Amino acid sequence: MNKLCPVLAIVCAALLLAAGCAAPAAPAGQPAAAVNEDESQTAKLSVYATFYPMYDFARKIGGERVNVANMTPAGMEPHDWEPAAVDLAALENADVLVFNGLGMEHWVNDALAALSNEKLVAVQASSGVAPLAGIPEAEGEDGEEEGDGHEDEGEFDPHVWLDPRNVKLEMANIRDAFISADPEGASYYEENYNKYAAELDALDQEFRDTLSPLPGKDIIVAHQAFAYLCAAYGLTQTPIEGLAADSEPDPARMAEIIEFAEEHEITVIFFEELVSPKVAETIAEAVGARTDTLNPLEGLSDEEAAAGDDYFSVMRQNLTALAAALQ
Repeated sequence: MNKLCPVLAIVCAALLLAAGCAAPAAPAGQPAAAVNEDESQTAKLSVYATFYPMYDFARKIGGERVNVANMTPAGMEPHDWEPAAVDLAALENADVLVFNGLGMEHWVNDALAALSNEKLVAVQASSGVAPLAGIPEAEGEDGEEEGDGHEDEGEFDPHVWLDPRNVKLEMANIRDAFISADPEGASYYEENYNKYAAELDALDQEFRDTLSPLPGKDIIVAHQAFAYLCAAYGLTQTPIEGLAADSEPDPARMAEIIEFAEEHEITVIFFEELVSPKVAETIAEAVGARTDTLNPLEGLSDEEAAAGDDYFSVMRQNLTALAAALQ
C-alpha cells in the first residue's frame, strides 16, 4: 500500500504556498540548530538530507556554500519516518536532496514523482556501493510474511555507511551533486571531499588495527544493521531481529539467541541508542552477559548532538565498544 497517499492528497495546497517563498523553512520537527544558518548569503545551496548520516556528510562536503536541513527529527527512528506535506512543499524550493537509497527511505520515489521542482538535484548517496542482502521478514502464523509497509527493506541492507570505505563513495556522490547544482564551487567541494576521504582512510585503518588481533569475532546485535561493518572487519553479526529496528522477537527467536550466546561465550549483547534495550537486557540476564551500545548511526540523540558528536566520533565509540566485547 502506498503510504504517501494521504500526504499527496493535500500536498498541492502546500506547494502553492511554497511557491511564493524565497527559501524553504526547516521541515516539521527540524531543530533550528540542524540548519547551517547565514541568512545574509542567499546564494548558498538549499540542501535537504533524509536522515542523520546524509545530513552529516552533506554538511562536511558542502561547508560554507550550503544550508543543510535534516528532514528526520532528532531522536526519531528513520526507518519509520515519512514526510508531511510541509516537508514535500519545502523540497519545491530546494536545490539538492540527499538520500541513502537501498530501501532506507521507503517514501522517496513517490515524493520525487510528486514534485514539480525541475532544478532539484536528487542524489542517491549509496549509488556505486555493492549492496549486501538483507534478512527477509519473519513469517506469521498463516505463512505470510509479516510486513510493516517497508517490504523493500528486506532485499538489501541499507546501512552502507557503517563501512568507512562506503562513506567515501557516498561523499563522492554528494560532492558530484553539489558540483552539478553549483559548478562555481567545484574546487571547494573537491577540497572538502579530499580532506574527509583521508580521514575515512584513517578511520578504516583504526578499525583494522584494533579488531584484527582480537580473538572474538561474533557479536549479538539488536537488529541487522551491521552487515557492512562486519564484512569489512571480519566479524559475524547475529541479529535479534531483522532490518526493522523497532520489531520484537518471538519466544523461539529469543531461545535461539540465548543458545547462541551460551555456545559462543558471548559477554556483551548490543542494543541501540534509538531503540528500547529491554530485549537485549533480557537476553543478557539469561546468559550472564552485560549490555552495551553499538550505534548504527541512523540518528543522534539530543545528548549526542549537544556534545558535538558526528560520524567520526560515534564510529570511534563503536570501535571502543567492539574492542571491549571481543577481548
